[in-house]
Amino acid sequence: MTMTLVDTSQLHSDRAEALHGRFRDTMSGVATPVTVISALEDGRPHGTTVSAFASLSMDPPMVMIALDRNSNLLPVIRRTQSFGVNVLGADHHGVAAAFARKGDDKFRGVDWTLDRGVPRLGGAIGWLRCDVDSLVPGGDHFIVQGLVLDAQQDVGAPLTYRSRAFGTHVPFAD
Repeated sequence: MTMTLVDTSQLHSDRAEALHGRFRDTMSGVATPVTVISALEDGRPHGTTVSAFASLSMDPPMVMIALDRNSNLLPVIRRTQSFGVNVLGADHHGVAAAFARKGDDKFRGVDWTLDRGVPRLGGAIGWLRCDVDSLVPGGDHFIVQGLVLDAQQDVGAPLTYRSRAFGTHVPFAD
């Protein structure tokens, strides 16, 4: 009797790949706010688009963002220990797309000011100035927990991301 051994590593790899795809598809159906995280180092603004952003604590006020381990912004935030959260409005999908790309010229042609040491995008419907409280590894990302030092809100519909497309939130009529 001849016994054939089955290579289970490929089976596990196929299952992991299938799960990865299902997870990605499931998460794409979750609407998230779109933000540009910004920092200043050596007089130069840096930023990236992030949809993994949430409130973490009210006392003290804290937020969390997730940055890819290969993000160009992550080492800047590590060194400066501060960042801004620019909550984008529904009409800022072009800004979101520009900051989602790799490159050093993301602020070219973008209206921004320096506010309490971090870049603040013009027209953002919300803005938070944060100091890094902690950096926590999480898979292929780092979770940056930020202590909120200032918060300002403006009027406007938020930019959201769902099903791999930008949109906005429309409240139900009463």
